[in-house]
Amino acid sequence: MKKLDYYIIKKFLGTFFFTILLIIPVIIIFDLSEKLQDFIEKKAPVSGILFDYYINYVPYLVNQLSPLFIFISVIFFTSKMASNSEIIAILSSGISFNRLLRPYFIASIILTIFTFYLNNFLIPDSNKKRLAFEEIYYRNTFRNFDRDIHMQISKTTYIYMASFNAEMNVGMNFSIENFDDNGELNYKLLADNVIWDSISQKWTINNYYERHIKGLDEIVTSGLRKDTVINLKPDEFKRRNSFVQTMDLFKLNEFIEEAQFKGSEKISTYLVERQTRLAYPFATFILTIIGVSVSSRKVRGGIGMHIGVGLLISAAYILFMQIFTSFALTSGASIFIAVWTPNILFAALAIYLLRIAPK
Repeated sequence: MKKLDYYIIKKFLGTFFFTILLIIPVIIIFDLSEKLQDFIEKKAPVSGILFDYYINYVPYLVNQLSPLFIFISVIFFTSKMASNSEIIAILSSGISFNRLLRPYFIASIILTIFTFYLNNFLIPDSNKKRLAFEEIYYRNTFRNFDRDIHMQISKTTYIYMASFNAEMNVGMNFSIENFDDNGELNYKLLADNVIWDSISQKWTINNYYERHIKGLDEIVTSGLRKDTVINLKPDEFKRRNSFVQTMDLFKLNEFIEEAQFKGSEKISTYLVERQTRLAYPFATFILTIIGVSVSSRKVRGGIGMHIGVGLLISAAYILFMQIFTSFALTSGASIFIAVWTPNILFAALAIYLLRIAPK
């Protein structure tokens, strides 16, 4: 690489991390002022607030605001180069605009790897402590609002609960059905409730009625209490959205396979989570191209005009990502297409701006 490449990469990455150091403390102060009363009321320890919560909150913030940070970084130092006539001097020396983009792409690759690691490995790990702290000192204890829960827990076994109390680990109006290889029902159990025993790691079924079916023969039994082992854990009912946020990419893939096998009604939530983690890092390339194309032209408004346009576009990208993510969860449309649509739309905008950028 030439000196020009090192110069631009240094400017790009330096401005990006400087922006993070500048903005994140401000956000943390506002967040603390909002939650301070809850922390005081629930007697949260200072060490826990600093090291369990905010230290693990920073990677989450960086990832959520990375489009904004990238845009501000690119636009700030590129518009400054343009206002100092550095861009004009570079292009006048015989270096093409496409060649000028090379160091931007190299820096984008570095940031893409960085955001991919944040999304899929560092943030899930840090979320374990952050979300656990929130449950104790900010939110109420685990809550669950699921009703009419239908799940497949093995190839031939299905369970149903009218409701599940995640605080007490109790499922009401429980039933379990098992089918043979021909799809014929050969066992069914009905119970008033089922309770998870955390010590024995088993479910206790209370006031049950069961049927064993073999052809035309049927054996009916009943009882007040029995312990059983089934392929189901209470954690699967506790804040499912937060639960998947603590899984790295490999564990998330395994969890999705298991959820698909069990026929989970929330499978779309998990698929959106995975696609979002994959789509978000690739926005780095798109937003970098837009940023260079917008800020490389010397205009009368200077840096202020460029930053204003950059903030508008980056805010629009974040808004589009939120809208299409919600659309993927509620519309029944292809999750892959819905989550990746913002990248596709802004990639088209990037190509257009690149074509009209000063050459």
